[in-house]
Amino acid sequence: MPPESRFRMCLRDSSINRGNPLFVLKGDIPYNRNNKPQEVICINIIADSALDLNESLKRRLDIDIIPFKLLLDGVEYVDDPKLDLAKFRKNMTASQKAGSACPSPNDFLSRFRELGDVFAITISAKLSGTYNSAILAKSMVLEEHPNSKIHIFDSKTAGGGEALIAMKIKELLDKEYGFEEIVEKVEAYISGMKTYFISESLDNLIKNGRIPRLKGSIASFMNIKPIMGAIDGEILLFEKARGSNKAFARMVEMVLEKGEDFSEKVLSISHANNPERAESLKDIFHKRANFKEIVVMPTAGLTTLYVDIQGVILSY
Repeated sequence: MPPESRFRMCLRDSSINRGNPLFVLKGDIPYNRNNKPQEVICINIIADSALDLNESLKRRLDIDIIPFKLLLDGVEYVDDPKLDLAKFRKNMTASQKAGSACPSPNDFLSRFRELGDVFAITISAKLSGTYNSAILAKSMVLEEHPNSKIHIFDSKTAGGGEALIAMKIKELLDKEYGFEEIVEKVEAYISGMKTYFISESLDNLIKNGRIPRLKGSIASFMNIKPIMGAIDGEILLFEKARGSNKAFARMVEMVLEKGEDFSEKVLSISHANNPERAESLKDIFHKRANFKEIVVMPTAGLTTLYVDIQGVILSY
């Protein structure tokens, strides 16, 4: 592809201010601080399908999604907008074996070539090979086009946590930060993020081998709900509680007990077909914390597969 077609200017009017180019998301109307049209470079945000979004965020962020392949008893499902989640959840419950396959380097390579300058967000590198696929694709593109602007963010989380990273990128673009400044600030943001989740059912964690079958079966029989979370991208068990209500109440306290100031933070609540629980948590955090914004979203296919039906993920 010729370099000119990859250097995507949103405006090419000869009357444009020819100062430093401004990086913006595609679709945004570019104006400088003097309200004059400004030469800009369109930046695309790409993410794997471990990212969860609601309809409002889909319109607000306009993210290109590279899908995982989901596997139930050897049957492959593509985790894209065409996936029938209701049918998938039904088949998932009935399956004996569940798993996933991450996007390949070629999946990223074709998208990088098509879209040009890119911020890409992947699920934690400790949970999947997606990050490595994206890094390899980036190196191949830079060999062809050394001036391309591409950065791969290892989210060190998944689900709504990836959405928060996309929101942070958008916020910094709106504030007219440069590419390298955005990389620095978003990497720092990722380092400060926290993620907790509760799976109402441990079935899929048992099926895909993340929990030994015997331990998982005993925990399910005794109605023990593990409160899991991410530390530096690795999923760990934090605490256990007897019953869902106690587990969710404890997860709320884990978020609040350090007395943090959340006034500059956004909380994401992802749920696997559990809107009542998600809205209840949203109400609780509205009353007890000062988050700048709280966004609720359904889980897509991959996060549904791992957090299981009725599961909930908190990220902030």
